[in-house]
Amino acid sequence: MNLVPMADILQDAHKKTYAVGGFNINNMEFLQGIMMGAEELNSPVILQASEGAIRYIGIDYVMQMVEAATKNTNIPVALHLDHGSDFESVMKCIQAGFSSVMIDASKKPFEENIALTKKVVEAAHSVGVSVEAELGTIGGTEDDHTVEEKDAMYTDPNQAKEFIEATGVDALAIAIGTAHGVYEGEPELDFERLDKIKKLIDMPVVLHGASGISAKDLKTGVKYGVNKVNVNTDFQQVFTAKVKEIFAEKPELYDPRKYCGPGREAIAEKVKEKIKILGSDGKAW
Repeated sequence: MNLVPMADILQDAHKKTYAVGGFNINNMEFLQGIMMGAEELNSPVILQASEGAIRYIGIDYVMQMVEAATKNTNIPVALHLDHGSDFESVMKCIQAGFSSVMIDASKKPFEENIALTKKVVEAAHSVGVSVEAELGTIGGTEDDHTVEEKDAMYTDPNQAKEFIEATGVDALAIAIGTAHGVYEGEPELDFERLDKIKKLIDMPVVLHGASGISAKDLKTGVKYGVNKVNVNTDFQQVFTAKVKEIFAEKPELYDPRKYCGPGREAIAEKVKEKIKILGSDGKAW
């Protein structure tokens, strides 16, 4: 399969101060829309599948669709497990052919997070697969993963340094005020914390929950060292909005191609918008 390790993509972004989209696929149209947008702007891209999406699509279908999507592409593409919850789930994705995985043990005590992450890193790196981990707790809901606002916890810069030295991860997702899902009110991001973390660890930093974050704040995040930005809800919203718009105009429609196709185009346009904000357009090698 024509995939590259996520670490290769993010190291270039880290060196040149831009970010790459970690864009979630929920079905075939999402995958096609993401690839259409990234290829048009000659941008590297990280295709992400959450555990919920894998259950919905089926891991064999995920792999076959991604193989078809990347067979003739000229842009760097990584396939990444988003929010792997345990060692077994991560191993299944590595065995299936993912080029990158995330182990999310952020809800566990610090030492347990280190131990599990280190175990995943050792297994993944032995076969050339990249690893993302999370330190701090990001609020909101994604699939079955929910963190109440009161339980969200910002990433401690000194712990971040200790964590990456102990685990050897390729990228670290940090909590600086973003949340998964739809925001209630305007999020306030702690860029001072981001700047301190980046200077201490000097490696690719990941921002989760970027849907609903303003272009200005995303650009500021990239300026201070974010190299991967996860987007899912924004794409779900534009796809659904387009389908609703079409049914409002033509309620008699029954052919899914007549509304899923325009939904796919809406995703492609949103993908291009995000790529330009993150500065990855023209960065494919």
